[in-house]
Amino acid sequence: VQLQASGGGLVQAGGSLSLSCAASGRTFSLYRMAWFRQAPGKEREFVARIVWSSAVAYYADSVKGRFTISRDNAKNTVYLQMNGLKPEDTAVYVCAAGTTYASYRYWGQGTQVTVSS
Repeated sequence: VQLQASGGGLVQAGGSLSLSCAASGRTFSLYRMAWFRQAPGKEREFVARIVWSSAVAYYADSVKGRFTISRDNAKNTVYLQMNGLKPEDTAVYVCAAGTTYASYRYWGQGTQVTVSS
């Protein structure tokens, strides 16, 4: 499975951005997809995940109520709609996919999100 992320950019605080992650290859084997982020000098942190079949979603407390993860089965694509962005959301955002609930086997390249104050 290959993952291609896109949609990052520069936005002012309070603004919005939408990220996309397109999966290709053996996508029928996927159980869930997620977004992680890593800011300079910090550990990678979980942002949101979604179960591919049921669309059940789960969010980190830091983004709950501001970010929405969704998926389009027909396009094999996961989206992350980010509203009310804050400077602390600045990071490289990476999408990941797993075939089980236990781990993420596939990782995409990152896309930079920068939020100015």
